Amino acid sequence: MQSHDDIQPLQAVGVVNKQPKRNNDMGTAGNVTVQSYAQEFPAQKVSGFYGSMINAIGTLTGAFGMIPCCVCCPNPYQTVDQGTIGLVTRFGRFYKIVDPGLTRLNPYTEHCLKVDMRVQISNIPNQVIMTKDNVNVHIDSIIYWHVIDPVQASYGVSDMRMALVERTKTTLRQVLGARLLQEIIENREQLAHEIQTIIDEPAHAWGLTVESILIKDIQFTKSLQESLSSAAQAKRLAESKVIQAQSEVDSAKLMRQAAEFLNTPAAMQIRYLESMASMAKHSGQKTIFMPTSDDTKTHFHVPDSTTSASEAGSIGGSGTFKMPSASVVGPNGQNQFLTYQNTGKN
Repeated sequence: MQSHDDIQPLQAVGVVNKQPKRNNDMGTAGNVTVQSYAQEFPAQKVSGFYGSMINAIGTLTGAFGMIPCCVCCPNPYQTVDQGTIGLVTRFGRFYKIVDPGLTRLNPYTEHCLKVDMRVQISNIPNQVIMTKDNVNVHIDSIIYWHVIDPVQASYGVSDMRMALVERTKTTLRQVLGARLLQEIIENREQLAHEIQTIIDEPAHAWGLTVESILIKDIQFTKSLQESLSSAAQAKRLAESKVIQAQSEVDSAKLMRQAAEFLNTPAAMQIRYLESMASMAKHSGQKTIFMPTSDDTKTHFHVPDSTTSASEAGSIGGSGTFKMPSASVVGPNGQNQFLTYQNTGKN
């Protein structure tokens, strides 16, 4: 008989204290790397007459069910597809995880729950959100997620997909409702990342992780679209007017610089010579007005009646020029003019 000191405290059998994580054992199927989740936890032994009897009958029936021709007994083998894992329970109590492949179960006492470990895509239904500047917008978004803790995702929450979608909808209203419409349009990716960060914390508590959240579309009312379009058009018109005004200012500056340059004596002399050369190309009597400033007199040589044809041709054109012996002075003595006739042929 055991003494009082020899009695050990009762241990809870079959209770999972730590949720299973993926193992480090990795296999390769073709070019796809397969992660192993297989684990087995200490399960409570079947006790009692009824439990032992059902377990024995299930084992015996499963043995007959292994025979291909025996259709009256259930097959003890079940197939777990690639991309999923199996959570095996005995009398409703979870006790092991099986990897994809063929696994044997007791057809009467054990059950296999298959959990999809692939990346899931869930559409967030279209919802109306009021922004900070009191504008109603319709938001369409999508969320990518997958299971990282199959036990917690299966037994910790009743519907993990619905829980994640509803939490995402609430977070969308909270984050986008605190932003202006212009911020939502310009910073769509940044806001989606902020929403993902907020959702990822409760998702981990459910055994899930959020890969990404995308805001697919932002829809406005027709009146708001017209208002935004007119505002953008007015902005472009204002920018074009600014550019046009700047070009006019630059053009005026260039014209002023050109006028200042042409106002110099050297530039005026060049223009006089060009005008004389152009007029000398045509026959007929012409009158030329010449300034009487000292600068012009020092630079221009006016041929007299004895000027030869070769000297006169340097003024412009070829031929013989008949010049008067005296010049005619203007009304105020400021200008003088001389008359010549080009008898040559161009």
